[in-house]
Amino acid sequence: METASFNPSSPANLPSFLLLFVTVYLVGYFLIFRSWKSSHLGASCLMSLFHGTPAVVLASHALLITPRAVASPNTAVESSVLDFSMAYFTIDLLHYLIFLPSDFLFILHHIATLYVFATCRFAVGHGAHALLLLLVLAEATSACQNVWTIAGYRKNDVVLARRVRELLSPPFYLFYTVVRGLAGPVALYDMASFYGSGAAEGAIPRWAWISWLFVIGSAIVLSVLWVLRNWVDWFREINSGKKFK
Repeated sequence: METASFNPSSPANLPSFLLLFVTVYLVGYFLIFRSWKSSHLGASCLMSLFHGTPAVVLASHALLITPRAVASPNTAVESSVLDFSMAYFTIDLLHYLIFLPSDFLFILHHIATLYVFATCRFAVGHGAHALLLLLVLAEATSACQNVWTIAGYRKNDVVLARRVRELLSPPFYLFYTVVRGLAGPVALYDMASFYGSGAAEGAIPRWAWISWLFVIGSAIVLSVLWVLRNWVDWFREINSGKKFK
């Protein structure tokens, strides 16, 4: 069982993971999606596919092999998962700053996520357990969301893409609603209850866990609003289609 605690002087995997995601992005941009008018969009989704499901697997593994202690020191495995996710969000943030600088919502989301992971990894050295649980919930929908997004980019000029988008939308929205709208708030409530009880005093500074709760809570609210908007658009399309039959 992995029990090695966080050591701020230990080598980080962040540079290697940064190189990995840069490579994935460039392969997507120059090879896989080079025929697209906006190849950067496909490259970003490809990079997200390489992050989402692997992050769920890696984070789940870290949670299973370490004791359930919300304020315990970060283990080497937990720190590696944080490095992996920080690398992805760093490269994708650069993608948005270069190609989509007006997309403030995603830019703020990535900056906020990096803040939480970086402070946990390098400044505090404790509390990764709860964050990895939330990472599992956040990325559980990633594979489905990226296929849905890629299909949406080509739905107006590729029949198959339109059909995939139409078939995938309801189950994806339902899955996303359950994970982000129900499981996420429950996990956040448990985290808030633990920190609010004072159980983390001496291990995690108050400024850290309060800011983490604020950032994560804001992200959950925005996620719920996003999926609600998509539900509304979907019902409008369904009702519009019925009128023309």
